[in-house]
This record gives sequence, C-alpha cells and structure tokens, in this order.
Amino acid sequence: MKDSCKRLVEELMDRGDTVSVAESCTGGLLGAVFTSIPNASKVFWGGVISYDDDAKRNLIGVPESLLHIHGAVSSEVAVAMARGIREVAATTWAVALTGVAGPSGGTPQKPVGTVWIAIDGPVTDIQINRFDGNRDVVREASVNQAIALLRSCLCVNNEVDELDE
Repeated sequence: MKDSCKRLVEELMDRGDTVSVAESCTGGLLGAVFTSIPNASKVFWGGVISYDDDAKRNLIGVPESLLHIHGAVSSEVAVAMARGIREVAATTWAVALTGVAGPSGGTPQKPVGTVWIAIDGPVTDIQINRFDGNRDVVREASVNQAIALLRSCLCVNNEVDELDE
C-alpha cells in the first residue's frame, strides 16, 4: 500500500498536481497512507472523514436528496463526495470512498465489502468493488484500489494530453 502510494505521490509531484480525499468507510486510512510518505505535503491537501451523513452534507456539500434517494453507499454519493472535496480543497484531483466495511450494516443489495470509489479531476471515474474479509481487510483493500484507480486516471489524462498536442 505504501509503495504504490509513494509512486502516486511521485507522479503527482512530477505533474505539479494536487489531491484531496473524502473518506467514509476507510475512516482516514487513505489520508494516513498519504501522510506516511515523505514530501507528500507538496501534493496532498488533506481530507475529510465524512463518516456520518451530516458530515457528508455539511462539510463537502453532498445533497440530502442523494443520500435520501440512493443512500450513503452509492455511486451518486461517491461522485458528490469527490466533487465536494475537490471544490473545498481546490485540488487537481479528489478521491472519495464510501462503503460497508462490516461486520454489520450490509444488505442484500449492498453487502458487507461493497465500496464505491470515485475520482474527480481532469479525468473522472467511478468504480464499485466487492471485497471479501473482515473490516480491516475491506478498508485496506479499498485504499489500495483507490490508489490504483487514481494512478490509472493519471495515465488516461497523460494520454489525453498527448493527443491534444
């Protein structure tokens, strides 16, 4: 996890980009991984742990209607979280995670291990994941996947930039 985040931080530094995070089910783990990397402060703005729906609404502007209609664990809310933190932080990129880490809270439609990850920036992406394992495994797998998803968006953005030249 730390090695892939170190590579991500280096890529962001090379590009002159910045990143912010909005975390729900990971409870700050992604931010902790970023801050474990020396010099990450050059690219990592920080983040919000929006574990409760009130935090999602009040800190990063997730509309009440999305929470009511789709629930906190949904693509719509993940996208709104990413957009919201990116707007608050004025960063190049934003990553948002929302899901059910367990051991309780799952439903047949959203079982434990369901995690939505959204990227907002020059390239956007949204991904649903279904991780197996206990709470710690789900949280760590979510952070690993978020790092990988942002790195893939950076690659796509590089390809788009090259086409524009």
